[in-house]
Amino acid sequence: MKNLSLILSLVAVAGVAGLFFMQQNKPKEAPVTVGTPSGSNLAYVDIDSLESQYDLLKTRREEFRKKQTQMENELQRSYGQMQNDANEVQKRLQANNLTQSEYEAAQKRLMQMQQSLESRKEALTQQLMKEQEDFNADLKRRLDSFLAEYNKTHHYDFILSYSGAGSAILYANHAHDITSDVVAGMNAGTKTEAEKK
Repeated sequence: MKNLSLILSLVAVAGVAGLFFMQQNKPKEAPVTVGTPSGSNLAYVDIDSLESQYDLLKTRREEFRKKQTQMENELQRSYGQMQNDANEVQKRLQANNLTQSEYEAAQKRLMQMQQSLESRKEALTQQLMKEQEDFNADLKRRLDSFLAEYNKTHHYDFILSYSGAGSAILYANHAHDITSDVVAGMNAGTKTEAEKK
């Protein structure tokens, strides 16, 4: 048994030596280069900076926050009214001031209030989500339009997005960062639109 394992070990060593010898005598191939073709011109926009400095986006975010707060306040008031009604029914029930038919009517009313409250919450949430989606589509349209115009004079082959939260770009040379140009141009465009109104 020991002889067999010794023989197998020698065969394995001989095989590795043969592979090493063949690899050393193999003709050298040209190294493969990875990167942009010669003459490609790249730039990127830091999305985090765009989000924090683009005035229209900051204004809309504040509007969304206010709407969300109003929605939460409205729902909280409605929930409070429903809770007060439920407490009143409970007090009257404990004091034996409620007939069976009054109790059943109160239960039905409270269930309808809860269903109405849930429907209102869903409708408000969908409305807010729709407004957010519409704004996101408008923001993309604005950015695409600005970059198309911007690129008429800068002639980039690619303009990429970069974000610290997670990006396909693992390294960015800051010399190719056009974020400040994009923010300034988009803010100027928004200001011009506002002045026309």
